[in-house]
Amino acid sequence: MKTYKVLISILIVTFISGILVFAISGDNKAKVLREGTPLYFPTAVDFAGESAPLQISDVRERLDRELLVNANLDATTVLIIRRANRAFPIIEPILQKNGVPDDFKYLAVIESGLLNATSPSGAKGVWQFMPDTAKERGMEVNELVDERYHLEKSTEAACKYLLAAKARFGSWTMAAASYNGGMAGLAKKIDEQKVTDYYDLGLTDETSRYVFRILALKEIMKQPALYGFSIYPTELYPAIPTKNVEVDSTITDLTGFAISQGINYKVLKIHNPWLRDRKLLNPNKKKYEIKIPLSGY
Repeated sequence: MKTYKVLISILIVTFISGILVFAISGDNKAKVLREGTPLYFPTAVDFAGESAPLQISDVRERLDRELLVNANLDATTVLIIRRANRAFPIIEPILQKNGVPDDFKYLAVIESGLLNATSPSGAKGVWQFMPDTAKERGMEVNELVDERYHLEKSTEAACKYLLAAKARFGSWTMAAASYNGGMAGLAKKIDEQKVTDYYDLGLTDETSRYVFRILALKEIMKQPALYGFSIYPTELYPAIPTKNVEVDSTITDLTGFAISQGINYKVLKIHNPWLRDRKLLNPNKKKYEIKIPLSGY
């Protein structure tokens, strides 16, 4: 009996200690809450001004899933928020200039995490273009130059695609879905199911989740504290001022070129990831703009 009482006492003390640790640790509190339910579920959401019908149970639950998943991807989501401070000021004015809603910057987020990523299928860059699609949208793709890694040019190309998709399907939400499912694939689903609204279509699992992932990242990135993320302005990645150096001739040694600009090869490649080799052959005298950081690298 004494042993039993001792065990009960130990369990009680352990339980109380756990509560105290939970109570005094803000980080632990946020983590536990994120593992349970979202800290906040919005009463209304929209993509590019087009409302999601949260009154439909499966729509609400699909958004709930993506909020839960992304609120629990602690390090990944924090890094995305930090990178956005550098990438969004480049993406936003290009979207605006082309008449594409600002919300499409969150499409870039879910495509790549705002990194020059490579997918298993061979899509590359922040906007994840396949080689043929990139060429169709005006980008140069070869062994020496791959403009899928050029943020400004790939954003312009993404705008061309999205405008064409909007013209075809009539809504920005469907244009976003087609970025994942393809215009032909989405058109086939519409023909089969006789509905034209994204939220009414039965799609593949990936495309079915796609717009909801965008909505979830939009909500979390706009109001990170509501989802348990405390990020100070000083933690955001700053923009690095650069100048553009125009070249219209061959550069046989990019290392030497970098040194002539007061930087090294590594820094040159960080700011110009579209340069894919140690040289830039240019027999046709095409004009390229190479970014050179002014300071801070």
